Amino acid sequence: MRPFPRFVIVGASICLIGAIFLPRAATKMALAQTTPAPQERVIPQSRADALLSFAPVVKKAQPAVVNVFASRVDHAPANPFFDDPIFRRFFGEGGGRPGRNIAQSLGSGVIVDASGLVVTNHHVIEGMTDVKVSLADKREIPAKVLLRDPRTDLAVLKLTEGGNFPVMELGDSDALEVGDLVLAIGNPFAVGQTVTQGIVSALARTQVGISDYGFFIQTDAAINPGNSGGPLVDMNGRMIGVNSAIFSKSGGSIGIGFAIPVNMVKIVVAAAKSGGKQVRRPWLGATLQTLSQEIAESLGLERPTGALLADLDPKGPAAEAGLKRGDVIVSVDGQIADDPEAVGYRLATKPLGGVASLGVLRGGKKIVAPMKLVAAPEIPERDPVKLKGQNPFAGATFENISPAVAEELSIQGVSTGVVATEIEDGSMAQRLNLQKGDVIIAINDRKVATTRDLEQITSAKSYYWKITVGRGGQVFTTVIGG
Repeated sequence: MRPFPRFVIVGASICLIGAIFLPRAATKMALAQTTPAPQERVIPQSRADALLSFAPVVKKAQPAVVNVFASRVDHAPANPFFDDPIFRRFFGEGGGRPGRNIAQSLGSGVIVDASGLVVTNHHVIEGMTDVKVSLADKREIPAKVLLRDPRTDLAVLKLTEGGNFPVMELGDSDALEVGDLVLAIGNPFAVGQTVTQGIVSALARTQVGISDYGFFIQTDAAINPGNSGGPLVDMNGRMIGVNSAIFSKSGGSIGIGFAIPVNMVKIVVAAAKSGGKQVRRPWLGATLQTLSQEIAESLGLERPTGALLADLDPKGPAAEAGLKRGDVIVSVDGQIADDPEAVGYRLATKPLGGVASLGVLRGGKKIVAPMKLVAAPEIPERDPVKLKGQNPFAGATFENISPAVAEELSIQGVSTGVVATEIEDGSMAQRLNLQKGDVIIAINDRKVATTRDLEQITSAKSYYWKITVGRGGQVFTTVIGG
């Protein structure tokens, strides 16, 4: 750290003494001689410069940071006792009438395009119908949701009024190093726009459990509720991450925060700009497994790093590239991949249409396998069906399983059946704890291959329902009374 000039402190003491013993005119002259001329603040050119003040960085970045307000109105049903005069006597004329419960969410966001594209966290606007954005200049503008990407916990909004908005430059999260200085900007606890400072505590945090693509920047810059969706900024005023979550037992910051790398954000923004409603990513066509020490030793590896190919789709890109079961992927385009999450992240930040070079260990030797970057196919077609009637699945929507659907819902260990993609609130399916992503494999010992099979089987009355379900890579069977 550059030492604070000690002579400034000493000089201040001299001026104070002079004010006691010198005439007033001499005092004014002394003050004029010791008061430095104002200097223009510039972006720090070195870490030593940055230690003096972060103000120039903040001035560059803050205009593009916004507050995101989302809400939803839930209409409560009328109370059946409202017609009872005794009920009205005790609870008033308003009691029991259809009410309105307003659900609200508060977060932050970043303007990434002058036309008004805003990036925020998906969980900030999830389930909300009304979204407004408050700019740094106090303007409040309605916004519509262009793209939701729950797999990365990102969403892209479009401001519906105005134009030529201030934009934050996007950096390169792969260029980050542990120890780099960073700023977190957002609206914690709704107190207003706030800046906190820290360092990059760790990179490639993969065991966080926040999203499907767990590959986070960890920072000790204070991040609190309301910071979600705000930027993590480097010393050049560029966004290098989107603040997404904290580890906390109290609900407040304890110095462990996580940000989504900006290189993932770029892919989501590009999809929104192209008019897509979802992000299409490269398909590996393989099931990856974390290496344990025992498995690593059995494969002749010194350390348990990399991702083991446990299974392969014979028609997938990995198989086409010549990969085999038992291979260990250790890098993607020269970037180290220590585990399956790292492989998934590296591929997910690649655009479709190119080729990725996979570094693979096989039989103690390292080979390089070029793999085409193509999206997962939708074969068979989704053919969504929403079930009705007297059956355990009423109120749930199901789709056929294809490689694309399996990728979207992170389905593992099951390749046949139909998958639940939506569960209606208050439905029979919800009351029986059916969850999005559950795969129905068989009912009453009859195999369910398509959504039409499911529709036909559940249309008939049954005294009981014997259901085989796939969930989280495991398969179990349960019996429900009809």
